[in-house]
Amino acid sequence: MTVVDGRTADVLQATRAAGLLATFNAAGVLELADVHTATTVTRITGETDERVALALALAVRALRLGSVCVDLTTVADDVFEATEEGLEVADLPWPDPTEWLASCRASRALADGPDAPDGRPLRLVAGNLYLERYWRQEEAVRGQLVDRRSAPPPPVDEDRLTAALDRLFTGEGLDDGEPDLQRRAAEVSARQWVTVLAGGPGTGKTTTVAKVLAMLGDQPGRAPRIALAAPTGKAAARLSEALADARNRLAPDDVARVADLSAVTLHRLLGWLPGTRGRFRHHADNRLPYDVVVVDEMSMVSLTLMARLLEAVRSDARLLLVGDPDQLSSVEAGAVLADITSALGAVAGPPDDSVPTTSPVVRLERTWRYGGAIEDLARAVRASDGDAAMEVLRRGADDVVFVETDLAPARPDGIEPLAAAVADAGAALRSAAAAGDVGGALTALDRHRLLCAHRHGPFGVSRWSTEAERWLAEAVPGYGEDGEWYLGRPLLVTVNDYDLNLFNGDTGVVVADGGGVRAAFGRGSAPMLVSPVRLDAVQTTHAMTVHRAQGSQFDVVSFVLPPPDSPLLTRELLYTAVTRASRRVQVFGSEDAVRRAVARPANRASGLRGRLG
Repeated sequence: MTVVDGRTADVLQATRAAGLLATFNAAGVLELADVHTATTVTRITGETDERVALALALAVRALRLGSVCVDLTTVADDVFEATEEGLEVADLPWPDPTEWLASCRASRALADGPDAPDGRPLRLVAGNLYLERYWRQEEAVRGQLVDRRSAPPPPVDEDRLTAALDRLFTGEGLDDGEPDLQRRAAEVSARQWVTVLAGGPGTGKTTTVAKVLAMLGDQPGRAPRIALAAPTGKAAARLSEALADARNRLAPDDVARVADLSAVTLHRLLGWLPGTRGRFRHHADNRLPYDVVVVDEMSMVSLTLMARLLEAVRSDARLLLVGDPDQLSSVEAGAVLADITSALGAVAGPPDDSVPTTSPVVRLERTWRYGGAIEDLARAVRASDGDAAMEVLRRGADDVVFVETDLAPARPDGIEPLAAAVADAGAALRSAAAAGDVGGALTALDRHRLLCAHRHGPFGVSRWSTEAERWLAEAVPGYGEDGEWYLGRPLLVTVNDYDLNLFNGDTGVVVADGGGVRAAFGRGSAPMLVSPVRLDAVQTTHAMTVHRAQGSQFDVVSFVLPPPDSPLLTRELLYTAVTRASRRVQVFGSEDAVRRAVARPANRASGLRGRLG
């Protein structure tokens, strides 16, 4: 049985497929949607060359896996890389790349080149094959960014700017240049229409944003109208809380300049129209009314959403994009933040007068949230240094634990630290919940989190959630025995509920409340209590995927490494998992899996990076 992209292929057969489509479908390279799309489009366009149909199906497959386009000259190697039984896939009848490209260029289904007329389903640009819709989105993002960078800069009162920078970014007491780097980010945002503030967790991005807004509010004229947004409701809520905290640490005059703002999802900001597909109230003909738009967690923003955002932001509005380009990208197609950061360059390290401010990208390096071995490990993973990563993991530090074990068996060896962390956090969670200590329960909820790459299988969330429940039942008397809404039950919201102000990815816990129970969710200094009967889309969350955990922070993180041949195992996955921990990270798996992850970037295919640079 061939396993491709983490799924078995024997349940994905397209019974009416023929020729190359049937062959590649049977091998597990193509799924039903890939085959059906290619079959439909070639029928509509009258295309009879099965090589063109295969190219189209592979372009659809690429989108499904997060890429915007596909390079036909390397796609066989890419598929081989993502396949557990690579030899079988390598033996497939791949067309000769030169002849393949020629057949596509000759097809009536393809537009050849960036200036070719619209109206065809495929487009070939610089060797990359796109579905036309995604080419147009990528071109829209590129064009908007180029236009905004080449436009005359925003008007600035230089004296007020210098005074604000001196006031806001002086006296930090550091000797490594990081305050100057934050100051540089603020100065760039004052002088350019688009700024990218990059950095890992705890590097002071939100603090810098608060100071940027205070600086802009100090400029002459009316106070700027500001919008805060993030790709998910959970990320928006965290942005609101973090910015409120950072705002309150400013001097009184600057606090007054930073409005008490609440962040919203990007869909809400743009005005999603129910009943439409990807359409919003705000667009090129109905722009957003704001002077400054701040978007957090940009690594999670897809190409499609970025295109919609850029067309809706006024050309005379500042756009501040905030995020970590080394984290996992959007679950949809594109890696926009990583593309922009790589293409436009980043000012990093202590700046001086010789460093130009023409780059719109500034990366903050100093980590304030954690240090020690966790920071060393994160840096090694980012640098793709497998030897350094293994040295940190085997160092025996208190804050980084590595257990080399085979996790596939029903009872793996050496996972006692994982069971102990689950039981310790679960006991604290139930104790606080039973006592009606809402704050203590929510604190205990973030005491430990078990993360997985997969949802199913021996390395997945479903298996390790079951293990966690078993450990808790053995270690905590009465755990889980008081019905569905048992005290201390950890909850995960899976669907946005705007009426309750709960969002996909929010976590909570069931607590005692007088004579009954409530579900408690963290909301800054005032936790929110909800009757369980009002919760429609929640699940128990003893374990979660790394994607789900993005944007969150936990005292201790235990990460179940997938096997070395898992297509989900990438540098970004390992980095994101490691950087969710503030006090200790525990990694369970093999050295081969660690080295494989460190050496393997996600490699989402896109033309934006090269064409923007």
